[in-house]
Amino acid sequence: AGLIMLIVFLAVPALQRNSRNTQYKNDAASLLAAATEYTNNHNGTLPTSTTQGDVKLLANTKSITNITVVTGTSGSNGAQTPAFDTAILVTGKKCGAVSGTGYTTANSSARAMVMIYAIEDSAGAVVPQCTES
Repeated sequence: AGLIMLIVFLAVPALQRNSRNTQYKNDAASLLAAATEYTNNHNGTLPTSTTQGDVKLLANTKSITNITVVTGTSGSNGAQTPAFDTAILVTGKKCGAVSGTGYTTANSSARAMVMIYAIEDSAGAVVPQCTES
C-alpha cells in the first residue's frame, strides 16, 4: 500500500502540470483563431492593443485570462516573455526562437500573427512557446 501511495504521490503533480500545459496550448490556439477571425471581420485590420478585449471575448479562454497585443512595427524585435495567465499576440511577425526566458519573433508579412504563451517545466519555471497563424 505504501508503494502504491508513493507512486501516486509522484505521478499526480506531473499529471496536473501536463493538464495545465495542454490548457495553455489550447487557449493560445483559441486566441490566435479569435485574432484571425477579428482580422477577417474587420477588412484585414490586425488587432491592436485597444482591441485586445475583443479578441479575448471571441476566444473565451479558461487558463489564459489576459492578452497583450504588440504590433511588429513598433520595435518589438526583442524577446517577449509570457506569463502563465497572459499570452502575447505579436502582429506582423512569425515564430523565431527561444531567447533566455523570452521568445524572439522574426520578421514576416504584415498580416502574419504569432501567439506567445508559457508552459511550465518540471521545476515550475516558464518555458516560452510560440504558435503562428
